[in-house]
Amino acid sequence: MNRYDKLSVWLLIGDKLGDNAQVFALSDALGLPAEERHLRFKEKWITGKPRFRPTIHHVDLEKSSPLQPPWPDLIITVGRRPAMVALWIKRQSKGQTRLVLIGRPRSHLRQFDLIIGTGQYILPHRDNVMQLALPLMKADSTAIDEAAPLWKERLESLPRPLTAVLIGGATRPFVFGAAEARSLLEDIRKATGDRGSLYLTTSRRTGEAAVGALRAALPENGRLFEWNEEVPPDQNPYLALLACADRFVVTGDSVSMMVEVAKLGKPLAIAQLPVKGGLLTRARMHLLSLLRGRFGNTLITLVFSPLVRAGVCSYPRDFRQFHEHLIRTGAATCLSEGFSRPATKSASPVEEAAQAVKALLERTAGSTVRE
Repeated sequence: MNRYDKLSVWLLIGDKLGDNAQVFALSDALGLPAEERHLRFKEKWITGKPRFRPTIHHVDLEKSSPLQPPWPDLIITVGRRPAMVALWIKRQSKGQTRLVLIGRPRSHLRQFDLIIGTGQYILPHRDNVMQLALPLMKADSTAIDEAAPLWKERLESLPRPLTAVLIGGATRPFVFGAAEARSLLEDIRKATGDRGSLYLTTSRRTGEAAVGALRAALPENGRLFEWNEEVPPDQNPYLALLACADRFVVTGDSVSMMVEVAKLGKPLAIAQLPVKGGLLTRARMHLLSLLRGRFGNTLITLVFSPLVRAGVCSYPRDFRQFHEHLIRTGAATCLSEGFSRPATKSASPVEEAAQAVKALLERTAGSTVRE
């Protein structure tokens, strides 16, 4: 009998597919039976950001999975809003529930038993923090294989090379409106030399103005899929493009899409997006550069940690750090530099994270496994 057979595990699942994929990947690597508890949020907080604290006030309890005892021994989750629920559950269980958070905590760092920081986050060194270069993501090979034949005829008829353009949208600190969309198409034209064909796909974060600009300026050799949550999966070309496209352009705001392509070992060009803001933004970016340097962790401990504890700010996120890792390891290029084929596929850190969770369970076995 497995020593963890009696362990109760909940996966707190929100509404972001990329985030959820990391939770599922870690759960699969652990190989433990787990219950999915799906969270739906009140309309105000679907896009809004509630103050980070242990609470369920932002959850639509009628549409969500039950949040009631018996409380689990272990929770795995990701993201601001699900993490708040996890902290609330830990309070209800009087500290018996262990929390594993993927990403960064907005505060309450010590309340999480294990924080798995991924590429774009700058976190302090702590006993409960592990830092990984890449998110816990991998392309769903089964779903890709199933999607490919559904789109085979439609994609095979397009001139080669087929360049898939995976588009995210505005997210702090990036701007992506109509002007940026037109600029993206021009940068792609320069990189491809109008050879082959383009297939653009937008996402839930792509604004209407940007979509309209892409539609209006779409070149003759381009096709555009406009994301809509009501479109059935077999009408969305995203997975089929992962299988069939020859090379990829991904906007720099979307960590999940960059990682999925990098793990396929196909040519990936990162389209850098402009950063919004003036002097304050430049000062912030300079500070992030310092945090990535020799004294970075000392600065985080001295400057950010007290502010995070006070609820003034959260630990910083630096997409450039993530981009530089992909480029340095040969998994990607900047769009301005064209395309190159990676020597190898990016390795997955999922197993490393799973071992850290198992080590946590070993340390706390006596107090978590319920008889």
